[in-house]
Amino acid sequence: MATASIDFDLLAELTETSGVPGYEDRVRDLVIDEFEDSVDRIRTDAMGNVVGTLDGDSEYSIAVAAHMDEIGFMVSHVTGDEDGFGFVELDALGGWDARVLKAQRVTIHTDDGDLPGVIGSPPPHTLSEEEREKTPKVEDVAVDTGLPYEDLEEQVSPGDLVTMDQTTERVGETVTGKALDDRVCLFAMLEAARRLEEPDVTVHFCATVQEEVGLRGARALGVDVDPDLAIALDVTVANDVPGFDAGERVTELGEGTAIKLKDGSVITNPKVHKRLQAVAEDEDIDYQHEILPAGGTDTAGFQFSAGAKPVGAISIPTRYLHTVTETAHVDDIAATTDLLEAFLASETGDREYTL
Repeated sequence: MATASIDFDLLAELTETSGVPGYEDRVRDLVIDEFEDSVDRIRTDAMGNVVGTLDGDSEYSIAVAAHMDEIGFMVSHVTGDEDGFGFVELDALGGWDARVLKAQRVTIHTDDGDLPGVIGSPPPHTLSEEEREKTPKVEDVAVDTGLPYEDLEEQVSPGDLVTMDQTTERVGETVTGKALDDRVCLFAMLEAARRLEEPDVTVHFCATVQEEVGLRGARALGVDVDPDLAIALDVTVANDVPGFDAGERVTELGEGTAIKLKDGSVITNPKVHKRLQAVAEDEDIDYQHEILPAGGTDTAGFQFSAGAKPVGAISIPTRYLHTVTETAHVDDIAATTDLLEAFLASETGDREYTL
């Protein structure tokens, strides 16, 4: 079966660009550039959120949200011996599993430019049995830059940012790389904004910040934008790999976009998710339901930040979340874009989502 066609170059640029919570500058610049030809006006705020607004014929407004930030680190300390090599100690920005950090390349973003580094892993045959069985911790991670301590201390300071170094690649019918969470959904939102023409309602396309540290950007925009309806886009778990039973998969790659029913932060409005389902069926868009037992998304940030609001969410099934090999199916990315565009084009502001 032929896979859908997507703008891989744009997706790769979005995913490979660095932007940890609170420091999404480089991604924000890309978003603003993409919005220039697809929305009526663009604004940013003091947190760094970007809102691209497409004006409709009514006062009814919909907020669509996808977050720009990726999990990463902040330099907490530079350590080493005066006459030896230096190492960088880290403070996590977002939820990391320390097991996936061993033997990875990173980039340290300093005031004087980007600096490469590695998170090493001692050879297993040099470790004791106790050391091999020890559960790794993020706070024990150190970055090796290959520089003497004195040189490193001159170049790197506490507060500098660190991101994983990984390219984005096509692997069979899938796309893999770092920061698909949530740049792949940011990509889908930008594509929908580009396609949507003359909507009946006003649509605020919101590229949010600091989602990975508590949905902070979405909570602020829930007040500032104050939409009548909000739809969030994020990745979701796809444990459709060996070692997981069918009931543990949550979603499966290649089965379509995922319409969220609940996660650890929100229960979506039943009328909204049924409407999303109806649009998908009318437009012959493949979809599956998402029931995520834990984790939260920007959906919750909009639900009651300015009074009770109807919310829904569309998710892209993704394997290996919060690693540098996050993997999504091209068809699911396309289906997510198609559903978002069709849903927004079909909204008139007359539907009643109050329960």
